[in-house]
Amino acid sequence: MASEETKPKKQRDEECIINGLPGELIERIFLKLPVSTLLRCTGVCEQWHKLIRDPQFVTSHLQDAPQCAVLFFPQESVSGEPHPADAILIDEAWSPSTYAVPVIGPDDFLCGSCNGLLVLYTKSSTLKVANFATGECLHLEKPVKNLRGDHFLFYNFGFHPLSKEYKITHFLGDPVVGSTRSHNNSRFSVIQVYTLGGEKWRDIKTPEALSLNCVKNSGAVNIDGTMCWLIEDMVANWQHAVMTFDLSGESFARIQLPATVHEDCAGGGPRRYWIREIDRKICIATAQACPSLPRRLVGMLQIWELENKTEQRWSLKYNIQYSPDYIPGPNLVHRNKIILQRRDGNLYSYELLGENFNTKLCKMANLLDFFPHKPDNMQSYICVKSLVRLDVYKKTAIARRPKQREGWELKKWEAWEHELSENERMWSDTHRDEHKETARAQRYRMMINNLLPHILDDTIRQEISMNINQISPNFPDQQPRPIRRLNWVAQKQDLQNLNARMKKYNTIMKATDEVTSSIISMMGGAIEDQKRASSSNAGISSHNLSEADDDVKTLIPESLP
Repeated sequence: MASEETKPKKQRDEECIINGLPGELIERIFLKLPVSTLLRCTGVCEQWHKLIRDPQFVTSHLQDAPQCAVLFFPQESVSGEPHPADAILIDEAWSPSTYAVPVIGPDDFLCGSCNGLLVLYTKSSTLKVANFATGECLHLEKPVKNLRGDHFLFYNFGFHPLSKEYKITHFLGDPVVGSTRSHNNSRFSVIQVYTLGGEKWRDIKTPEALSLNCVKNSGAVNIDGTMCWLIEDMVANWQHAVMTFDLSGESFARIQLPATVHEDCAGGGPRRYWIREIDRKICIATAQACPSLPRRLVGMLQIWELENKTEQRWSLKYNIQYSPDYIPGPNLVHRNKIILQRRDGNLYSYELLGENFNTKLCKMANLLDFFPHKPDNMQSYICVKSLVRLDVYKKTAIARRPKQREGWELKKWEAWEHELSENERMWSDTHRDEHKETARAQRYRMMINNLLPHILDDTIRQEISMNINQISPNFPDQQPRPIRRLNWVAQKQDLQNLNARMKKYNTIMKATDEVTSSIISMMGGAIEDQKRASSSNAGISSHNLSEADDDVKTLIPESLP
């Protein structure tokens, strides 16, 4: 019988125990595995690769994929020092990720997230569509080249569950009279639409000229194939309404906001509004601004939910006492928790508990310190890790490779890369020195143990024996360094750990050198005493004592640098 090593790979694959299971059972097992594991499984055998890459399996896996929150911070300059764009993933256990999302470049801006895909606005002539779990990227030409006043918030991204199409939308500002490139940043009458895999962008006329400022200030969401954003409606109680755009039929509709009249605080400033998605429902968050400090809120933060789209029926979901220390939204609500930013430079999560809509913030947890990024620039999305493939769209006519160098290749980020490399060098040097000093301590102990028989004084010999055990630097375990780039939160913690490690190294080495010097001094003194006594027949030859004295002296240059 042939051994396992001599069997052809194909035969070993066919005899694999798991491949002997029914196909349905194998699929059910795979549906429970995370994307990272499934990507490794694609290389096991042709059968697994075919199953995991099957579009129907990808769709089924996506339906059960656990949701996480992605917190995106665009690049910005603090005290003249540039800090790159970065994203933090918050998992189901509300733990922040440590690794950087590889598809996000330092100058990118996030436009939208859907089914594990991100749309990123770049400073070149392209948009970047990326699967942040698989690392696949696709660059698409922007609808208008060299458009002055263009903004990443004017782009959005969604998926229609019936047509199975991904679409990117762009609010195009109305053209300025007499200019071919400048567009009005306050009004728009056209939505440009691109279907992923299509040949070109298409212009869709809006029912009326709409406010771009509402989009900038309040945001836009995509829910079940419908894009929603706030528009001005001066005759309504809230002076706003919701405009919807169906991604399949590409038709518009208007949804009126609740008829409830707000009870504003006396002396308060204007009311602010944000549109959000909570539990797959359209929600409106609203709070009153402080008149003297418009970036601060007063009174209650109310979150209204659209219960019935057809009847346009709303209900008050949360009524939260909003501290002035909190920075205005849009804030993320997920799994009955809300993420709030405070002016102390930290991001917190709170459980939302209460009765009759009077919600209390309970069980505060500090998620992360977002310094040096500005908190009011943070974007938040609900996302999943998926196997959705982009290679099927790469042959479309609109797909392009960026003409200029990307991301970390740009000269402006060389100093940032150098700083990261310097940190890695210091980690490497610290680990090398720890290993070197551990080996040196072992050598000292061996040499001292060999010299102990030459010490005739029992008291000194016992004292030295007790101190030898202290010549054993107790350095922390040397954990392997991550290959992937850390995100900025983990980088800060990593630098703190490095500084603590270097400080501990210096402390340990100082104590070790002191003990070693003390032992050498005792041994040298004891041998000198014995040499003086040897002339009076001390019981040991002068020749042996001279050798022992020379051995002690060889320790001195190493132990006392």
